[in-house]
This record gives sequence, C-alpha cells and structure tokens, in this order.
Amino acid sequence: MSPERKANVLVVDDEPQLRCMLNLSLDEAGYSVREAGEGRVALGEIAIHPPDAIILDLGLPDISGVEVLHALRAMCDAPVLILSVAADEESKVGALNEGADDYLTKPFGRRELLARLRALLRRTASAQSDQIVRFGAIEVDLTLKWVSRDGMQVKLTGTEYQLLELLVLQLDRVVTHRRILRELWGPKDEDKIHYVRTYMTRLRTKLGREFIEAGYLQSESGVGYRLVSEPKLRARSSPFKAA
Repeated sequence: MSPERKANVLVVDDEPQLRCMLNLSLDEAGYSVREAGEGRVALGEIAIHPPDAIILDLGLPDISGVEVLHALRAMCDAPVLILSVAADEESKVGALNEGADDYLTKPFGRRELLARLRALLRRTASAQSDQIVRFGAIEVDLTLKWVSRDGMQVKLTGTEYQLLELLVLQLDRVVTHRRILRELWGPKDEDKIHYVRTYMTRLRTKLGREFIEAGYLQSESGVGYRLVSEPKLRARSSPFKAA
C-alpha cells in the first residue's frame, strides 16, 4: 500500500446505526470505508475489491461471521478485527482459531478500535520488511535468530526462541494457546496448556523485568498472549452503544 493511498476498510455489521458510527469514525481517522450488512454481500465485496482490513460482526442475519471468516480466508489475507456481543472465551477462541486477528466485545471504545486497527495494518505492512524488531531494550533479529537486551545476548533455548518468534511474527495480534501448542509441539499436544504457561514464565524471566513491566507482553485470560508494539496505548473514550 503506497503512502498516498488511504487504507480501505470493509465494515461488516447488520446494525445500520453502528455501521454509520464506524463509517464516520474511520473516515475521520483517514480510512476509505465500504459497508456490508450481510455475510454474502461482504464476500462478494471481498472477491471483487479485496480490502486492506475487515471489521466483522459475528452476528449476521444470513450466515454467521465465522462462516464469513472461513470463506474470506480463501480469498484474501487482510487482517480481520471481530466485533461481537459475545464476551465468552469460547467465542473468542473460536474466531481467533478460524483466522481472525483480533477481537473486540461490544460495547467498545472508539479509540481502542482505531488503535487495534492501526496495529493490525502496521503489522501487515511491515511483516515482509522488518527483520529486526525492538521492544525497548530488547531487540529480536529474525534473520540471525538472535535476541539481545541492551546489546547483550539473551540466551534462549530453541523452544523459548520459537515461542518469542511466533509472537513477534504475529505482532499486535492475539496468539491462542491452541495455535502456540500446535506450532511448537504439534497437533497431538493442543490440550497441554501447561506447556505454554511454563515456557511463557521462562521467557518472561529471561527477557527481564523492564520488558514485562512496560507491558509489551500481554496475557488474554483464557485465550492466549499478545506481543504489542505500543504497550502504553490505552482506550479512554466513551464506548459505542452495543448493537
């Protein structure tokens, strides 16, 4: 995406009032916005004009948001931010495992939504070019597979590095416990969450107190973990009304 072109965001939600508010907020933030009130309409839009990002409600009138998510992944790799009134862990994990990149529960704050969207677009734009990623004093060189703190090597085991690398490659996205287990230990160990917790504790210890206290590594309770590029960014605006 060239610097001159506005990022194109497709908003998929069956509530006209919420779509209107999202359209106004995104337009004010400098995005080009398209809308769809049904899942099949959204898939048609995606097939003809692939967007740069998608904001997707799970509760659609014709087909479920999860079905839309599953189908669109065969057409494009655009980051998907899920919106839903469902706050239970099962709904969140299900959507993330189907290919969603982030999840917001209604009602949500305008600033938080915009911050999440910026993070997803930034990660997508830089994924192919950034081989050295910095988090305060921590530097991760993806080419050399080298981790340092203040210029000194942080000695990680192979599994500890693989865990950190996975989080870096999914920067600003939630990585579920299931995905971590599948990619590091294989599909037969997807239920062994204690593996993840043990290695995450080791990784936090080795990366150091300042890294953790700054908030770069965030735990999504019952879901997974997120490594963030802007740990101190927090939403403080009034929330939208729930649809």
